[in-house]
Amino acid sequence: MNIPIIDEVVEQLKVMPQHLQWQVLEFVRSLIKTEVRGTPGHQLLRFAGSIPSDDLQVMRKAIEQDCERVDVDEW
Repeated sequence: MNIPIIDEVVEQLKVMPQHLQWQVLEFVRSLIKTEVRGTPGHQLLRFAGSIPSDDLQVMRKAIEQDCERVDVDEW
């Protein structure tokens, strides 16, 4: 699909009812005001390799054992 994003958005807006167009406009305005937070990845590279491999193995094992499992009786 070679249609530029802006053109595609405009085409979609043209067929939307006006109340939905207003919602899109409000959403876009909220995105513009959104503050970018966090630390750029390149600044974190200095920490690469700083976790001992034994600790990584413990973390990996805990993730494999406990993550993505649902306890249906939990709630």
